[in-house]
Amino acid sequence: MATTKSIELRTGIPGPRSRELLARAEQAIAKPLQVYLPIFAAEARNATITDVDGNTFVDFAGGVGVCNVGHCHPRVVEAIQEQAAAFVHTDFTVVPYGVYIELAERLGALVPLGGPTRAAFFNSGAEAVENAVKIARVATGRPAVIAFDAGFHGRTMLAMTMTSKVHPYKTGMGPYAAEVYRAPFPSEYRGPTVAEALAGLERMFASHVAPSHIAAIVFEPQLGEGGFVAAPPEFVEGLRAICDREGILLIADEVQTGFGRTGRMFAMEHYGVEADLMIVAKSIAAGLPLSGVIGKAEFMDAPHSGAIGGTYIGNPVALAAALAVLDVFVDEDLVSRANVVGDAIRSRMHEWQARWPRIGDVRGLGAMLAIELVHDPATKEAAPELAVAVIDAALERGLILLKAGMSGNCIRVLCPLTIEDAVLDEALDAWEDALAAVLG
Repeated sequence: MATTKSIELRTGIPGPRSRELLARAEQAIAKPLQVYLPIFAAEARNATITDVDGNTFVDFAGGVGVCNVGHCHPRVVEAIQEQAAAFVHTDFTVVPYGVYIELAERLGALVPLGGPTRAAFFNSGAEAVENAVKIARVATGRPAVIAFDAGFHGRTMLAMTMTSKVHPYKTGMGPYAAEVYRAPFPSEYRGPTVAEALAGLERMFASHVAPSHIAAIVFEPQLGEGGFVAAPPEFVEGLRAICDREGILLIADEVQTGFGRTGRMFAMEHYGVEADLMIVAKSIAAGLPLSGVIGKAEFMDAPHSGAIGGTYIGNPVALAAALAVLDVFVDEDLVSRANVVGDAIRSRMHEWQARWPRIGDVRGLGAMLAIELVHDPATKEAAPELAVAVIDAALERGLILLKAGMSGNCIRVLCPLTIEDAVLDEALDAWEDALAAVLG
């Protein structure tokens, strides 16, 4: 059992100051911006967040997978301060700067892509997704895109169309972008099998869209919002074979899986298969808005001059933070640390599953793990209300958790990879107590 006391709860949850801010938010903030947890941050350090009422929580959400190097890592903060003191913005395509080139060089050397690479930087994961598709369309001269069931690629128009969850992301938002097609994604727990998924994709070429019309297949090596389902190796190999056969670009969306989360710097390293383009974001800059597309030079260089761009893309402060993130990964060996953290969490999850059969599945790569809650392990009927109850009970015990999955019945882990062992143990104890309170 944990002996550390990182968690400190001084008030009820939410406390009085958080309740006051919630009331103000209701009058000032657009209602679609739903507040997930009723606490307001005052400061964050590594794996903990302290709210405005002085309550300190262990953070297993990490800003939705953004804080792999922890909150406010001193080296990242120092890099941000130094760059901000020099200059904050010029627009790289007007007056360029060296940090853009340096990050492109370093990421190009890290991504599992053979041959010369090029990089382009943007602000959000969705923006990078849209630009990756633009690049693929120009490079191939084709318009269509294939995405997958349960995939999430963002909230802008094309990315939202590619996303495979109607509510809340797409309800009332149509008409959607044209030439987006959806294929089955394999799941060991719920199906389909790899063979069924690949056969379904092949059938699409006859029933929905000709392969000669398809610019790109875009997939997550492990589903993020879709429930932390890792793509089986045979599936990724099958996608690569289809793309090679049909002249289609394979695009790996590593927005949530990248930067050590799965126990490799990039999840594609698990598969021994090369994508043509890779999309990165979230933990690239430890919380500053930054994303990128890194790809093989022949494809990245295909669009005409000015085809991609934007006022704020590749902001120098965010780029400086990203370079510091890469330094932290090397100096603290965070890829190895991800496996240590993941092994500890997975072990506890399997213990919980043996104790509570309504934990139907434990899955994920490295430290990107989730449990799926069901009413009956035989029928596998999703139990989203149990996931909500466990998350609420965990918050009352000082642990911040996030749900995921098409039915909202999965609870995922996106804690900092820098989390200390004692803090990790304390958090898992709190989670276990919450499970016991809900599942009995």
